[in-house]
Amino acid sequence: MLENMKILVLNCGSSSIKYKLFENKELLASGLIERIGERGSKIKSYKQGLQLMLNQLLESKKIRAISEIKAVGHRVVHGGKLSKSCIIDSKVIGIIKKFSPLAPLHNPANLNGIVKMRSILPDIPNVAVFDTAFHQTIPEKAYVYALPYELYKNYEIRRYGFHGISYQYVSQRTAEFLKKPLDKLKLIICHLGAGCSITAISNGKSIDTSMGFTPLEGLVMGTRAGDIDAGILIYLAGKLKISMKHLDDILNKKSGLSGISGVGSDMRTILRESKNGNKRCKLALEIFCYRIKKYIAAYAAALGKVDAVVFTAGIGENAPLIRGWSSNIECLGIKIDKEKNKKIIGKEAVISSQDSKIKILVMPTDEAKMIAIETEKLIKNN
Repeated sequence: MLENMKILVLNCGSSSIKYKLFENKELLASGLIERIGERGSKIKSYKQGLQLMLNQLLESKKIRAISEIKAVGHRVVHGGKLSKSCIIDSKVIGIIKKFSPLAPLHNPANLNGIVKMRSILPDIPNVAVFDTAFHQTIPEKAYVYALPYELYKNYEIRRYGFHGISYQYVSQRTAEFLKKPLDKLKLIICHLGAGCSITAISNGKSIDTSMGFTPLEGLVMGTRAGDIDAGILIYLAGKLKISMKHLDDILNKKSGLSGISGVGSDMRTILRESKNGNKRCKLALEIFCYRIKKYIAAYAAALGKVDAVVFTAGIGENAPLIRGWSSNIECLGIKIDKEKNKKIIGKEAVISSQDSKIKILVMPTDEAKMIAIETEKLIKNN
């Protein structure tokens, strides 16, 4: 570790900037700049938002001068086949642009933050840490789709997977928690938030994951459909005479928990309304948990042996009902302790019953910390 090395971590959205400042893995400061460029907002541009962020850090006295920041780490969702974090140059920017159509809600915003940050602090290295990089260990049999092979060769249509920064952090933390070497563990990690995915990890490496070519595949999510019959899209396009953009809007913004429940995508609202007798909300919960349970069983088969099933991210860490419905799979010897599960909100814990053959854990994620660690390591090595 480089002594007194302050790392600024950015997660840039279309109209927001989440930031955290770390020093030697310890969080010094965090904040959120919102409503950038929106009507009525005083923050008219992204550059203005970043300047405000730096001013906030100076005013908080967490830094005495901007020069104390030694590097900026950026979360970037899609990096294609890049298998590691990169110091950002024109080539890396080109790759982020290339894959922006596959992560249209994320990559353009991530890139906007990178470009503006480099212009404000031109002498400080910027590092891209990719959500897709962790999954580059997935074997061909898991990442090649059963489409004409030329589509893979010519257009790189394959499974990429996402949430890799979270999986990297949670798998390492799980090994520490269990006091076992990561390269000796077989884990199924369920990242359940607004976006949801599951990954099978063997000896520290991703061998399969539920998200695919884009973040749309796999589990039911807040507003995304997850797995569906592709023929539905062909049918709807012909039946309703709608455009590809309209279909994209349905799949990414109007489906998932929101589309089924009719009350929005917030799990807290859906849980409350289900308890109050809303049948559509109850159905949304049942579909959500059923899909998780199916993936856990499938990945148990892919791994051959499982040491732990781990829940993380907003829903995974804070919704005991979802964990209970999703992970109690007695045919695999996975049994949850209902009383332990009820009490665990947002902290590390074992929630499996004593006679469960496989441990069930809750493990809070920290993507920003993982980005800081990756950024510092890359700067130190270079």
